[in-house]
This record gives sequence, structure tokens and C-alpha cells, in this order.
Amino acid sequence: MIEELEIRTGAGTFDVLAAGAPGGREVLLLHEFPQGAREWEFQLRVLGGGGCRVVAPDQRGYSPGVRPERAADYRLEELVGDVVAIADALGWERFDLIGHGCGARVGWAVAAELPERVRTFSAVSHPHPSALQQAIAEDEDQALRSHHVIALRQPRTAERALLADDAAALRRIFEWKIPEERVEDYVGRLSRPGALTAALNWYRAMDLAGPTGPVCVPTLYVWGTEDATFGSTAALATGKYVSGPYRFEMLEDVSHWVPEEAPEALTRLLIQHLLAHRG
Repeated sequence: MIEELEIRTGAGTFDVLAAGAPGGREVLLLHEFPQGAREWEFQLRVLGGGGCRVVAPDQRGYSPGVRPERAADYRLEELVGDVVAIADALGWERFDLIGHGCGARVGWAVAAELPERVRTFSAVSHPHPSALQQAIAEDEDQALRSHHVIALRQPRTAERALLADDAAALRRIFEWKIPEERVEDYVGRLSRPGALTAALNWYRAMDLAGPTGPVCVPTLYVWGTEDATFGSTAALATGKYVSGPYRFEMLEDVSHWVPEEAPEALTRLLIQHLLAHRG
């Protein structure tokens, strides 16, 4: 059973989905834009039923109770702080961290900065940020793939473009790779006053982030070969930025939306990673 809970922190109250018995292995899931905690429903059910206590928050801006107005309040250090605050509120000294897309971007920073808190890290789709920056600078293909971020950072213009014509552009982001009812849920949530601006503020605060260091905790990186956002150059280079045990898995013919497009394959890899690193 998946529970709907609230977690109160100094930044505000996060809405979360949770599964599994308290006292189980602690696993925290971080979602992608423009989704929410619901993207992890399959993983919540399976991991929660397999002895883990799994928590997936609607992150800063997605939870109405943590939705500051300034773009600067979405800088990476704040997002990392939210992860720590949620873990502290749960009483978790150490936990397994799993992130998809923007959630993985935050996860890379948490794993690099706080290895004493992170038992294992699993990144889905998003490569190590340093590998991505190098690829953008040196690989024309990756530079083109990342060009959409410029449009997402435009104040007010991005909101109007994404929500015009019954949010047609927002719906197209998902490439028709996930169930329609799930898309409708995400679109409905981000169509509420202030919600889309808050989600886009993650992109608008990007320049405020410093470099992310190497990761020493056991790390799994899962990348779909049909990912339209992250190409093979950054994906293949990510291992250079992991000094601890590292596993890279490519899912053939799978797009960016791995947790919902290939839930069984991803969850199998996650379970293998967790079982391989129990310490």
C-alpha cells in the first residue's frame, strides 16, 4: 500500500508518497521535471514490498507547502538541504538515494557532498554534472540536446508557451512514452497557480550552482539509448567522476522517461544494486 504523508521541515511541509514497513531499509526517491513523486509508484510498491521503507517527496516547488517565489530559492544548495532535512525528519542517519533527471542532478550533489549519509546512489537518465558540462562544451550533439534549457529559463515566456493550447507543449515533453492518465495528472498539478513557475525555477537557478565533485559511494547509472536530453557522450563519461564502485547500465530503445516507460527493467537493476551494497 502507498501512503500519502506530509513531512515538516524548516523550509516547509513536503507532500510525500511512502511504502513499506517502518524500520525497513531506508530509500529516498527524487523525481524529474515536470513530474512528481507519482512517477515512482511502481518502484514504491516493489521496493516497499521487498523490505524497504521508501519515501518519494514532491520536491521544492512541487509541494505547495514548500513553494518560495524567488528563483534564487531553488539553487542547488537549497535542494540538497531539502534532501537532508527530509532524511533528518524521518530519523534516517543513512539512506539509499535514487534520482531521475533533475532529481538525479540533486542526488549527484548529495552523494558527492555527504557520502557519510548516502549508503548507495542510483542516477536515472542524468549523467554526472561535470560529464554533462564537458559534453556540452565539446560535443555538438549534446549542445543541441541541452538547448531547450534556454527556453525553460525565460521568465513568464516559458510558462505561457508550455500552458498554451491546453498545455500542448507541456504534454509533448513526455514524448507519448508514459500513460496518458499520468500525463494528465502532471499537467493538472502544474497548471495550478504558481506551480509551473516554481518547477521552472529549478532551471532559472542553475547558474548559481558550483561544480559537483566526484562521488565515492557505490553508484548505479541507468541511461536509455533513446534519451532525447542526454546523449551517449556524457553518459559514457560519467564513470570518470565516480571513485567508488560503479555500474553503468544502458536500456536499449528506452527514452528519457525510464521509471515509467521501463519500470520492471529499472526496478530490477535498482534491487540488484541495493543487494550488492548492504553496508
